[in-house]
Amino acid sequence: MARKRWIVPWKNSVEKPVFYHCISRVVDKRFAFDEDEKEKFRMFMRMYENFTGCRVVSYCLMSNHFHLLLEVPPLPTGGFSDLELLERLSALYNEAIVADVAKELADARELGYTHQIAEIHGRYTRRMHDLSRFMEGLLQRFTLWFNRTHSRSGNLWEDAFKSIIVENGVAARTVSAYIDLNPVRAGIVADPADYRWSSYGEAIGGGAKGNGKKARAGLVRALMAHQGYQADAQHWEGNVSRSYRILLLEGGKEIVEEVVNAAGERETKVFRKGIKKTLVHSEVEQIKQGGDLALGKMLHCRIRYFTDGAVIGSRSFVNEMFTNARERFGPKRRTGARKIKGNAGVVSNLLWSLRDLKKGIG
Repeated sequence: MARKRWIVPWKNSVEKPVFYHCISRVVDKRFAFDEDEKEKFRMFMRMYENFTGCRVVSYCLMSNHFHLLLEVPPLPTGGFSDLELLERLSALYNEAIVADVAKELADARELGYTHQIAEIHGRYTRRMHDLSRFMEGLLQRFTLWFNRTHSRSGNLWEDAFKSIIVENGVAARTVSAYIDLNPVRAGIVADPADYRWSSYGEAIGGGAKGNGKKARAGLVRALMAHQGYQADAQHWEGNVSRSYRILLLEGGKEIVEEVVNAAGERETKVFRKGIKKTLVHSEVEQIKQGGDLALGKMLHCRIRYFTDGAVIGSRSFVNEMFTNARERFGPKRRTGARKIKGNAGVVSNLLWSLRDLKKGIG
């Protein structure tokens, strides 16, 4: 029997972000995704993002599985205007279908049939701003295309997708980096910027349209939502992109050299895994004091808590989730937050898990 999915109790709040780390694997763990499949999956992912209003803030598409860090905002207060609804529909449906819906709405408005207008809106909005509907639509759409393209039938995915609730701030930033480092951990690339089918690779190199704006906006939200930043690519350049790259590139080795540049100013050059990054001396010291070097080293290891921990965040955040779902636990359990161990022990005082994993934690 499938375990009941964890859903945050404040899912309709406009004040508190809702992030889920979603993972799904191809059946039998077969390697099904080549370049064409990854590009098609990303296209469908963006389509469902535009239709549902859910936001992919970071992602990585591998050969037999994928990771998404998905934000699920609430429906706008008061719903959508007819024009806004039709714009959403155009992300997923062809012009003829959108035109039919537009005519249906126009006729209902002319006749003053408010109940019918509400029914037309509800027909589509019930599939928006919802985690399960986003994932269900995306996986089904891709499966239909894949089966037709490869002359196969049947399910493409193993069971239901996994989803882990992730707190904004340190947890979202850490899980985002963990997602973007998948191809590095797999030995495919040394620099995550070189992997095209990830949020960081798209942000740096551009996606199908060549600009990477959507990916940069998502990463800004993943990294900075706790400070009130919206998903706006304009915030990417500068400290946001620089601090994230340092976190991604740190693998345990560091060589620091002080040099004098052409302007006669002292600079510190930092080399990580053969990838050069130039920073001023004060920035290097600030990063070291913030603990990002140790955190970056941890992220180059497999962290099962990020895929099986149910809820990841601060101690108070995890305990809040536990309190809101107290009936799901036995009477002997008094608190929800469980200390993270194994490879993730370096963040044990920052991040906590709802599940106390005992095997396969590194």
